[in-house]
Amino acid sequence: MAQNQHSFAGLILAGGRGERLGGVIKSELPVGGVRLLERVAERLAGCSPLLVAHGRIDPAALHLQPDMVAVADLAGDYAGPLAGLAGAIAWINTLGTPPQLLVSVAVDTPFLPADFVARLLDGLGDAPAAIAAYSGQPYPTNAIWRVARFRDLPERVRAGTAPRSLKSLCAAAGGHTIEWPASPAGDPFANVNTPEDLAAAERQATHAGAIQS
Repeated sequence: MAQNQHSFAGLILAGGRGERLGGVIKSELPVGGVRLLERVAERLAGCSPLLVAHGRIDPAALHLQPDMVAVADLAGDYAGPLAGLAGAIAWINTLGTPPQLLVSVAVDTPFLPADFVARLLDGLGDAPAAIAAYSGQPYPTNAIWRVARFRDLPERVRAGTAPRSLKSLCAAAGGHTIEWPASPAGDPFANVNTPEDLAAAERQATHAGAIQS
């Protein structure tokens, strides 16, 4: 699917407070010597603009790169990734020429596949949205959204009529999942939620580095 670099934007959902990790800012955690924020941003290199939804975190604490745009969650009684997506859409709605597509990803996904954006673009088809999946497990934060189809999301969130999760939002719009092929390295969308997850991610990064060297 041919796309120019301005036809699709990226959104890193980085508002998680990492409570099970001791209340750290997840995006600041290093895996293999690289911050989670930077690892994910590398996989979204073709997306422009590159938005970062920071939730209740002070965006200054995220140490954003110059090409990143901080966006706040949309105010209201919605929370989590859906509020982050709604905030990003609200920001995009202010643009004179909005991107056609928005690729979203959770910041705590250290091994995001190298073909993440390309496979989403190819697998979207005519659908309004599609969610990445691995071994039958959907990952709603890692998804692609057709901007025109969701331009009213901020209004629906303010009115309290939007679905309460990204999975429900995608399903209600008639979206689908895109299954990733099995990999010897395991689940490419595994999240870092606990100290055990972080330790496992560090081991995987070390092993991958040893193979590459």
